Amino acid sequence: MLESRRRDDQAPVETGIEINGPAVPGLADILTDEACAFVAMLERRFGDERRRLLEARAAFQARIDAGENPAFRPETRAIREGDWTIAGTPADLADRRVEITGPVDRKMIINALNCGASCFMADFEDAAAPTWEAMIAGQVNLHDAARRTIAMTDPKSGKSYALGEETAPLILRPRGWNRGGAPPLDPPGKSPLRQRSRFGSSPASRRSPPV
Repeated sequence: MLESRRRDDQAPVETGIEINGPAVPGLADILTDEACAFVAMLERRFGDERRRLLEARAAFQARIDAGENPAFRPETRAIREGDWTIAGTPADLADRRVEITGPVDRKMIINALNCGASCFMADFEDAAAPTWEAMIAGQVNLHDAARRTIAMTDPKSGKSYALGEETAPLILRPRGWNRGGAPPLDPPGKSPLRQRSRFGSSPASRRSPPV
């Protein structure tokens, strides 16, 4: 089991998750016992339904490929025709005229947050390879960015990188629920759950810089 940092008076948390991936710097700050227990709860509660929906999605795609035309579901008609509105846009995201989307490596995140864009979307899907090392390192980088502690020194150039006084709001794009997890995760599919839960669990993740 993953050994996370805890106070001496804290009892170990039973998670039911075994971490098979190699060690990655900062991993203990991300996959704590509490975080693993939360992911385990999500998998036990929603895993079967998620897999059922993915199977239904594949079956529906097969019907579309065979010539069936897509249509709105009749059981959701009341929702479509109902009198409702969504919540307003958060102030930090009211201006998205210049938005950067990019991978979750450390240097990219620092430069994107400093560049003066309206916001930066850290992309765990199209812009990131779904390897164990990349996914965990990306979570570590977002953890540090949300707390304004992210910094690095380029080993080749010796140049140092850190956040400036003014930074763009930070948005997370997790891997979709139709994607499998990184190879060391079993059963597959926990990776999207972890990305949503870990970054979203911190109040500091809602904006950058945090209050």
